[in-house]
Amino acid sequence: MDRQQILDLYEWAAGVCFRHPSKGVIRTAVVGCLHPRSDDDREVRGCEDCVLAMEDIRREAAARAGREYKPGHLGRVPS
Repeated sequence: MDRQQILDLYEWAAGVCFRHPSKGVIRTAVVGCLHPRSDDDREVRGCEDCVLAMEDIRREAAARAGREYKPGHLGRVPS
């Protein structure tokens, strides 16, 4: 898959990237969720560059483990 095909698998909205907060509010997607004991759940959002970097990590890990790589699952709870 190319860059845009992977990005199209995510729902994008205005937010602050967890790795690049200095960029301010930009186009982000949910890449995880924090569950603090003393507060409500918090979404972790990433920019396009971070989503693609995280997908690369997932792809490489799947290849090392001999598993199939399926992009588009960052921030989703495994079933």
